[in-house]
Amino acid sequence: MNSILYGSAIVLCGIIAAFVVHEMFRWLQKRADLTESRLDDIILYSLDKPLAIAIIVGSAWLAVTLFVDPETLLGEYAWLFSGQYFAAVATLIVAWAVSSFAYNFINLYGRWMASRTETDLDDRIIRVLEVSARYVVWFIAILMVLRMLDVDITPLIAGAGIAGLAVALAAQDIISNFFGGAVILVDRPFAVNDRIKIDNYLGDVISIGPRSTRIKTMDYQMVTIPNSKVSSSVIVNYAMPDVRLKIKIPVSAAYGSDVKRVKEILLEIGNEAAVRSECVLFDPAPSVYFLELGASSLNFMLVIWAKAFNLTWDVQDYVNTRVCERFAEEGIEIPFPQMDVHMRD
Repeated sequence: MNSILYGSAIVLCGIIAAFVVHEMFRWLQKRADLTESRLDDIILYSLDKPLAIAIIVGSAWLAVTLFVDPETLLGEYAWLFSGQYFAAVATLIVAWAVSSFAYNFINLYGRWMASRTETDLDDRIIRVLEVSARYVVWFIAILMVLRMLDVDITPLIAGAGIAGLAVALAAQDIISNFFGGAVILVDRPFAVNDRIKIDNYLGDVISIGPRSTRIKTMDYQMVTIPNSKVSSSVIVNYAMPDVRLKIKIPVSAAYGSDVKRVKEILLEIGNEAAVRSECVLFDPAPSVYFLELGASSLNFMLVIWAKAFNLTWDVQDYVNTRVCERFAEEGIEIPFPQMDVHMRD
């Protein structure tokens, strides 16, 4: 009877000690909130409940093993208080603390690092790492527990390896796209809202996901491109190194036109666009080039710098409209393809 009382007293002391430790950790957590570092918060939060449970379990094990005969008290279930089972429970409690620490560490510092980037791809990767860290810790802990209980874990390890290989083969495209997204994140050839051209697709980047990148084309169609293809393609980014864009507008005049006067008119139109239009830059200044003696026309090129890559059509519309108006005023003919047919009797 005395041994039962002593054992009960130890268990009661363990419960009280666990409660005291829990309250002490709560006080320390409030103090840790006042510090700049968040590592102490993570450690305290990760150890709070596992340590309290460990104290209760440890006190119960001591009470039974020191003052009570397990076979007398539990009969055929006395094996539950053997040393190897206590070690197994302790391993699970440690795994609880470690997985909690890993999850919170990745959650806090990973998301802090992810918030410093412009894309949401790294936020998605952080969520995957949070879950993966917990699974890895618990998988290792369970293997250790089975080993402690004299269970042969070789088939499990081999099965896990085969299952991992099968998953890797089945998810080959997903994995390649995932790492393609990681390459995009690290190399950063473009960002959300940039205008890019990948293969024959020209549009604005809407999102960069873990599997694919989505762009909205100039026709307002959504195109989803796998990240593995993006990372291996030639990408033209119209928003880098800055958002301004060099626009080349071809203009043709009929043979017999005054070349010098045509160039003067086109340059005037370019300077006028810089003054009147909000889409055109003064610097670099507009320029005109006489490029080619075509089959049926004199071909010129007007070069204008737009303020942003998404103003191409606005600039072209303004310039083409003014070219038609000025050429009509100056009597300069705009040629069109024609064929002269001569017939003999």
